[in-house]
Amino acid sequence: MRWVDFKDSVKRFWSDFKHQKSGMFGLFFLIVLIVLAIAAPYITSPNIPKEWQTGTAWITNPKNAPPSWENYFTSEKRATQVEYTEKNLHIVKTENGSYTVYKMTFTYDMNYDVPPKDIVITGLNSTATKPQDNPVVTMYVERPKEDGLKYNTMMLLHNTQLPSSGVIQLAYTQQVKSLIFYWLYENGVFKIPMQLPDSLPMDMKLMYLTQQIQMNSTLYGYFQSMDPMRVIFGKMTDNGKLRPLDQIINSPEPLKGTYKFTIVITAPSYVKVDFSNFKVAMVGRTYGLLGTDQYGRPIAIGLLWGIRVALAIGISVSVSTVLIGILVGVTSAYLGGWADEAIQRFTEFMMTLPVLPMLILLSLYFGGRISLKQLVFILVLFGWMGTTKVARSMALQIKEQTYVEAARALGASTGRIVFKHIVPQLLPYAFASIALSVPGAILSEAGLSFLGLTSNNMITWGQMLNNANANGATLNGYWWQVIPPGLAIAFVGLIFVLIGVSLDTVLNPRLKRA
Repeated sequence: MRWVDFKDSVKRFWSDFKHQKSGMFGLFFLIVLIVLAIAAPYITSPNIPKEWQTGTAWITNPKNAPPSWENYFTSEKRATQVEYTEKNLHIVKTENGSYTVYKMTFTYDMNYDVPPKDIVITGLNSTATKPQDNPVVTMYVERPKEDGLKYNTMMLLHNTQLPSSGVIQLAYTQQVKSLIFYWLYENGVFKIPMQLPDSLPMDMKLMYLTQQIQMNSTLYGYFQSMDPMRVIFGKMTDNGKLRPLDQIINSPEPLKGTYKFTIVITAPSYVKVDFSNFKVAMVGRTYGLLGTDQYGRPIAIGLLWGIRVALAIGISVSVSTVLIGILVGVTSAYLGGWADEAIQRFTEFMMTLPVLPMLILLSLYFGGRISLKQLVFILVLFGWMGTTKVARSMALQIKEQTYVEAARALGASTGRIVFKHIVPQLLPYAFASIALSVPGAILSEAGLSFLGLTSNNMITWGQMLNNANANGATLNGYWWQVIPPGLAIAFVGLIFVLIGVSLDTVLNPRLKRA
């Protein structure tokens, strides 16, 4: 075919395809998906595939948190995720003898009915080589003023040495509970038999207070059942009168307003402290556009990266199966005789194999965690037979045409007849089949991933559904872990079906006339 003829054919095809509204709809969203797949590392981070497998990367995220926009449809507003980094914090550095002191402040507007789930400090790196040289952290918060409350400022951490993990989770730190109870005691919410002398250092006060709490079963019960975050962000008074300890612990009410946090980090002068990765997270009860899973991983990021695997597997498997199927079918039809019989019997044998059990057995042969390349190979191995049958029947008709007989009479080689005169006649069918085969390949991958048979090194929508199933998402009402991946699989399948049907209509002369 000459270049001019090829250009004219493409123009005619595009002119016809433009009038297929469903096809244009599918093509538009396919382009959007391709752009998102390419831009995923730039929109998020290139390290997401590695971080997806590690729990530490998502330590600051809430677990099983619903989307933030759910607040618009509920009467009880839950705190959303807020993070402060070096750019948001006002850091002041001073020298105190042989120590360097870093003081940073930030404010947090608490306008929710349910406060944050936790406060996490992470990413504080230093050059300390000995545990005793690690920076120590002191943190306190200035709460909104309340009538009838003696002290508004509450200490949350007191000279807490940075752990080896570099992460401090206030909701799970025992010292935070002790400091909250000390603050409640100072404000007169409860009394203890032995008063704490003001002259004692804070460490001794906390030790004595903890001992007296442990000797009082009622106080100890409140201490154990307390949610620190609901007390930190809760009301202490009603109409200027202190609330009972039981109400503060068991019936907390939110204290809305602006909270001013101060973090003081002290380190020996010879130890350098790096704040480049420093982060303070107000761990929300809701998160982002689509919430999080049981490991704190954002569902939206999983969906975005899942596009890559879905398109890669869907397109590579469908193209490979259709090309193999057409070549085998045309070869079988052209050769005829015993070769045709042998090829057809082998094709029928492959068609009778139970695909799903075979896929599971092969995946176990590959170690139970098949990689992307192995998955494509397996799906192609069991996916070419249907196309072969159709291609053979079409090729049997084409090879009886007069122009094929003329070519054979002129001495044309088998390869020339097959690739010059028969295969081009099957291209319209091939294009439509490729588009229509993609949903099946994506569903097969999702099924294997849902069964936990694919590698953890790739992010797939099937694996997200597998994790949701393991987390009991349907039983626990975590709809955001199930519906978005399921809809994504269905939506990508719909896109290729629309494109495939439109291609079939444009390229198939009989449908075109209809």
